[in-house]
Amino acid sequence: MESEKFSQHTSRRFNEELEHLRTEVLRMGGLVESQLDTAIEAITSGDSEMGLNVARDDYKVNALEVAIDEECSRVLATRAPAAGDLRLIVAIIKTITDLERIGDEAEKIGLLASKLAAEQQPADHYSELRSLGEHVQSMVHDALDTFSRLDSDDALQVVEEDKLVDEAYDMITRQCISLMMEDARTIRRFMNVSWTARALERIGDHAKNIAEYVIYLVHGRDVRHLKLAELKQELGG
Repeated sequence: MESEKFSQHTSRRFNEELEHLRTEVLRMGGLVESQLDTAIEAITSGDSEMGLNVARDDYKVNALEVAIDEECSRVLATRAPAAGDLRLIVAIIKTITDLERIGDEAEKIGLLASKLAAEQQPADHYSELRSLGEHVQSMVHDALDTFSRLDSDDALQVVEEDKLVDEAYDMITRQCISLMMEDARTIRRFMNVSWTARALERIGDHAKNIAEYVIYLVHGRDVRHLKLAELKQELGG
């Protein structure tokens, strides 16, 4: 009887540990979203100090990644999880890696914002970057939402969105090359614009990765290297 009570207590405690891990991932995600929002605002508003603040705060994301990773290692060592619980921990470890890299890219954007603020602000306030940034912000938010709800259908929609981000990035890159060829004096500015677009494109890739981890978590199938058409067929979509 005592053994049965202990087993139930251990299981309940294990569930609490897993839920705490999920909550911490979402807390880390919220911090990363805030960093990204501020970095994009710094670009479009020409606020150098705001951009530098994003770079200064990156240590907070790094600290959360280390803490969550250590907690996952402890759970793996003490609980020996199997099946769905093991998939959850694997998905968490992978997700926090991508979140940390989103934080790194936001830091890059913050530093680039500081450099762009020293240049003459264009009349459109970098509207193409704002548009791309808003699209990427939505992807990150939706990817975290699918992780919270374990919704593989919505996760698939996030994966699909990445194609549009790639297209927008390609368009901005072509525009930057054209403008630099027209006037060599603009090379420094449009190189910074191009690098900002590249950082945003990479954030879209990381959001896509997180959505793919949700699909893995729900279906137990690693879909990272499938083409979109193959992925839809795999999920019966």
